Amino acid sequence: MSRVCQVTGKRPIVGNNVSHANNKTKRRFNPNLQEHRFWLESEKRYVKLRVSTKGMRIIDKYGIEQVLKDIKEREKEEGKA
Repeated sequence: MSRVCQVTGKRPIVGNNVSHANNKTKRRFNPNLQEHRFWLESEKRYVKLRVSTKGMRIIDKYGIEQVLKDIKEREKEEGKA
C-alpha cells in the first residue's frame, strides 16, 4: 500500500540526514499515516481510510460525509485529466 493520505494527498518527501560533521545522506520523511475506521451514518456502515493526523483534523472539522464527497469529486476530476 502506498504511503499517501487519502484526504490530504500528503506523500513521502526526500531530504537529508545531516551528521555533526555535516555529512549528508539521503532519507525519506514519511507522513504520519493511521488506518482508521469512520462511521458513515447515512450508509449505516464503517469506511476504512488511510489518513494522516492532519486528515483526521480535517474530518473532525468538516465531517466525514463532506470529506468523502470532496474525495469523490477530486477522483472524478483526475479521471477527466
